[in-house]
Amino acid sequence: MSKDAVNTAVAASRTDAARTPADAGDAGYSKDLKARHVNMIAIGGAIGTGLFLGAGGRLHNAGPALAVAYLVCGVFAFFVVRALGELVQYRPSSGSFVSYAREFLGEKGAYVAGWMYFLNWSTTGIADITAIALYTHYWSFFTSVPQWVLALIALAVVLAVNLISVKIFGEMEFWFAIIKVVTLVSFMFVGIFLLATQHKVGGETPGLSVITDHGGILPHGLMPVVLVMQGVIFAYAALELVGVAAGETAEPEKVVPRAVNSIMWRVGLFYVGSVVLLALLLPGSVYSGDESPFVTVLSKIGVQGAGDVMNLVVLTAAMSSLNSGLYSTGRILRSMAMAGSAPKFTARMNRSQVPYGGILLTCAVCVLGVVLNYRLPSQAFEIVLNVASLGIVSTWVIIMVCHLVFVRRAKAGLVARPSFRLPGSPVTEIVTIVFLLAVLGLMWNDPEVGRKTLMLIPVIAVLLVGGWFALRRRISDAADRELSDFTK
Repeated sequence: MSKDAVNTAVAASRTDAARTPADAGDAGYSKDLKARHVNMIAIGGAIGTGLFLGAGGRLHNAGPALAVAYLVCGVFAFFVVRALGELVQYRPSSGSFVSYAREFLGEKGAYVAGWMYFLNWSTTGIADITAIALYTHYWSFFTSVPQWVLALIALAVVLAVNLISVKIFGEMEFWFAIIKVVTLVSFMFVGIFLLATQHKVGGETPGLSVITDHGGILPHGLMPVVLVMQGVIFAYAALELVGVAAGETAEPEKVVPRAVNSIMWRVGLFYVGSVVLLALLLPGSVYSGDESPFVTVLSKIGVQGAGDVMNLVVLTAAMSSLNSGLYSTGRILRSMAMAGSAPKFTARMNRSQVPYGGILLTCAVCVLGVVLNYRLPSQAFEIVLNVASLGIVSTWVIIMVCHLVFVRRAKAGLVARPSFRLPGSPVTEIVTIVFLLAVLGLMWNDPEVGRKTLMLIPVIAVLLVGGWFALRRRISDAADRELSDFTK
């Protein structure tokens, strides 16, 4: 039985709320996430490891023009999450874009979307535990503890917390996000104060002279700015969590539009504003990929303990990102398992209605990250960041393609578009897809890591094709069972 037939049956029965959910993977979840949880999950997705740790190395390589890179990538990230928000308004689902890919692109599209997203978050999880270990090494007490040991401890703690319940997850993310927002706002006030009073920072008088006296906006030329684009995309990689969380909130039609619309100003304030301040306070050459740029600044202004406080905050940000990654992949893998395209055990839920099977599978891959931290501690973060970029770019492209098909079907009268819409369709989707693919292609200009990462694409393609042929019978059987449920 074709998946198109299933989709037709789903659409025909969507008006009957008592029937089986349009995505079988949506059954069994609680609706314990409140509006404040989803709003803060959106904020947490916009403020993560990519800013707190990654911005230091990018400022060092690209200079002040990094702020422009964050702004440009932020606009396209907003387009993606706005498109996803419209799809959520059409049909909320914990399977999120995988569920939409199944409806609009068929089972092959859902299969690719799901496994590439798993690649993204499992490697992002490795980046997060690497960041946690690097942050912890800031304190001399932990310097003697191997990086891989700290990474393993962090993974174990977050796994235990994530398995309790979605309500606990929501509360943790709420307070993690509060900490991140308060900290960033506080830092920006400190930065503005330093600028206004011309208080020296590490021997430098803050202001435009810090930029003009050290090579200008493009101290190393345009190419380094272009090369950091995939890292900047990675910084926004958790924004799509809003779509996943919508499946576990009681009023997604009210909550999601507010959360999505607020993302744009957060990007401008927190990312662009923070990078501009950092560039005005210290030369880019002072920052490093091994230390948070915020810690670098606060450690140089002579305020005792300032660096320690900021380092503790960015440590919680990395823990938050890891927590979110386990949450989202658990839900995505369950949606896939119910359709036959993921291992059966990833569909299992515990008594707290948490899909623990998918969470444990993601953790298993993160354990490989512990090995990476053991073998290549100095390169672990950069390696997994680039691999994660492949996953997030493919995920965002699939979201935009799904939206294009959705709009086309709406014009044909097959579905109804909600009032909350992505503006400028279909131009917006096409321009965004072209931009994302261009960013991916630009990685070729980085022979050390980027080019090697692109060389993984054929390997990933072979694995996906092999997996599809191995699973296609099971996927077909799952589609037949789903159609049978709808026609009873």
